[in-house]
Amino acid sequence: MSIYTVPVINARVYVTLKESVLDPQGQAVNTALHHMGYESVANVRIGKYIELKLDADSPESARAQVDEMSKKLLSNPVIETFRFDLVNEEGQTIA
Repeated sequence: MSIYTVPVINARVYVTLKESVLDPQGQAVNTALHHMGYESVANVRIGKYIELKLDADSPESARAQVDEMSKKLLSNPVIETFRFDLVNEEGQTIA
């Protein structure tokens, strides 16, 4: 008797402000780093990192779901961009 299990796919979503959007939090961190002596830092942008676990039939299905979730809820398309990686249970990136 064979039991079919749906593979767990992990998604790592990175959301950042668009380059044209002012990032006051990033500027504050940049200034603080300079005051601490880290003069080599040229620019800081602050973003969000989100991890999701999905029971998906395939990487293509997971990719479509994460793309849709990112557009509808996880990011604000007016001021933010996103990208994501799919990772299997062993921690390897899924192409």
